Formats: sequence, structure tokens, C-alpha cells
Amino acid sequence: MADMDIYDVLKKLPQRYPLLLVDRILECEPGKRILALKNVSANEPYFQGHFPGRPIMPGVLILESMAQAACVLAIRTLGDEVDPNIVYYYAGVDNARFKRPVVPGDRLEVEAALVARKRGLWKFACTARVDGHVTTEAEVLCTSRPLEKTGA
Repeated sequence: MADMDIYDVLKKLPQRYPLLLVDRILECEPGKRILALKNVSANEPYFQGHFPGRPIMPGVLILESMAQAACVLAIRTLGDEVDPNIVYYYAGVDNARFKRPVVPGDRLEVEAALVARKRGLWKFACTARVDGHVTTEAEVLCTSRPLEKTGA
């Protein structure tokens, strides 16, 4: 399955509004790369304060979109089954560069390519683009951990 709509994405990622930052998967080659789409809407909650009169998508949210796309790639690489007892976390972000702003109305395309996988640590080379122009580049490190049981 190369193309995944929002309903398929919701089956893979635990994030929900307002922190779900992947709307669709356009392409996916398990073990290699993924291309995801985030439609940047004017009514995103962060635009009210970032910045009034000149809304710009916060860079940290672009990085989060990269991590979410990378997570879907990891899940697809592992066989497509989501384990509800496992959660994926950031382990690091290296060489992040912000080259141009992302604004309401943009279609943010996020590509994550698997660079390495070793002992539960995944490394991805990520690039975000709008209309073919690079907006952000970063290396994203992710890991997975079992959910800790909480007493109730």
C-alpha cells in the first residue's frame, strides 16, 4: 500500500489533533523512504500566536511532522502491524536547517529516508518541501520503547 489516506494514518500514529501533523502518505517504500503530506491550514491553533498578522508554522512542528512520517516508515518497515504497547520517541535531531517559512495554504511534503537502524535506534534523513522548494532539512533519530504500566 503506497498511498495512505488520513484514516490509514490514524491507524498507525497515536497523535491526534492538534498534534497530528501528517494528513496523507503519498509514497512509501518500506525499509527505504516515505513521502508524506501535511496540508497547512490557516485555522491551525498555533498560528494565532506564531505570529499575529504574519503566521508561520513553527519549526519544531515541521520537525515533528518529519518524525511522524519517519514513524510510519518504521512501522511499515517492521511489517505494518501497530503494537499498542510500543511508543516511538525522538532520540535526537541533528543538522536541522530552516531555509524558508511555511505559511497557511502551503502543502508541506515531508520525505524521510532510512539511513540506519541499529539496536532499536532509527536514523532518518528528512527533507520538507513546499512547491518543490526545500523549507527544512534535518537528521531525525527515533527509538521505540514499551509503554510503562501505570497503577490505577
